[in-house]
Amino acid sequence: MSLLTVGTIAFDSIETPYGNVEKVIGGACTYISWAASYFTENIHLVSIVGDDFPVDELEELRKRGVNLDGLEIVRGGKSFFWSGKYHDNMNNRDTLITDLNVLADFNPVLPEASRSSKYVVLGNLTPSVQSAVLDQLDGSQKLIALDTMNYWMDVAMDELVKVISRVDLLTINDEEARQLSGENSLVKAAQVIHDMGVTYLVIKKGEHGALLFSTDDMFYAPALPLSQVVDPTGAGDTFAGGLMGYLANTDDISMNNMKRAIIAGSAMASFCVEDFSLNKLKAVSMPEIKERFSKFKHLMYFDMI
Repeated sequence: MSLLTVGTIAFDSIETPYGNVEKVIGGACTYISWAASYFTENIHLVSIVGDDFPVDELEELRKRGVNLDGLEIVRGGKSFFWSGKYHDNMNNRDTLITDLNVLADFNPVLPEASRSSKYVVLGNLTPSVQSAVLDQLDGSQKLIALDTMNYWMDVAMDELVKVISRVDLLTINDEEARQLSGENSLVKAAQVIHDMGVTYLVIKKGEHGALLFSTDDMFYAPALPLSQVVDPTGAGDTFAGGLMGYLANTDDISMNNMKRAIIAGSAMASFCVEDFSLNKLKAVSMPEIKERFSKFKHLMYFDMI
C-alpha cells in the first residue's frame, strides 16, 4: 500500500561525545522515507528544499522507491538548517541554530497521486499546515499518523487538538503526553488523549523504549540495549518510518499487527543511532534487520511459571 510522508528535509550539524559532523543530511521526511523503504516501495514525499540540496541525495531516495513529485525545490533558496549539541548522557541536547530558510514559506500541495495514499505520516509541522494537508486527502486513507511537539502545545493548543481529532495515530514523547493531557500518569494521559479522537497512541521514551495504547489495550516495546549510541538525531522519525512502512506493507492495522510494527520501528531506530545522519540507515541490510527483530523477540520472551 502507498505511504505519504509530509515534513522536513534538512541539513544538520551535530556534536555528540563521539564526534561532530557539519551539514549532513537530516529532516523528518528523510529519516521516515529511508526507514520505510526497507518495508514498502510506494512512498510519496512532500517537502521543500533550496537548490543547495544535493541532487545525488534525491536520486538515492528515488532509487529507494520514493516519489518526489511533491518536493518543491526553490531556486536561489537555502534548505532548512539545524545545529545541536548533545550532552554526555545523550538524552538532552542544546539547539544551537535553527534556520528555517525555505521552510518558513512551506505550503504543502499534494500531487494528485499522493492524495489517495492509504497510509499517511504528518511530520512535526505547525498544526495549521498539518490541517491543510488533511484537507487535501481524498478520504480513502486507512491510517493517518501525526507527530507534534511541546512547542505547538504552548502556542497553538486549540488548533493542535482539532488536528489530533482528525487522525488515527499520534506519536509523542512522555513529557509531551503529560503536557497535552494534563495527567502525570501515562496510563491516564493515554485515556485523555484517546478522548481527543485517536485510535492509537505511541508514547516514545527514548532509551527506555515506547508504549503503544489502543482504547482498550496497551503494549510496551523496550529499546534494544546498545553498547554505543553515536547520534540520536532522527531516531524518532526513523521509528515512525519503520512503523508506518511495516503497516503499509502488511496493510493490517489491528492491535496485534500494530505491536509488530512498533518493533519494526524500534529496530530501525536502533540502527539509526549507531552512526551520524543517514550513514547506518543507508548501509543496513534486510538480513541485519531480521536479525535485530530476533534480538527484540529474545529480549522480550520469557516462560510462564
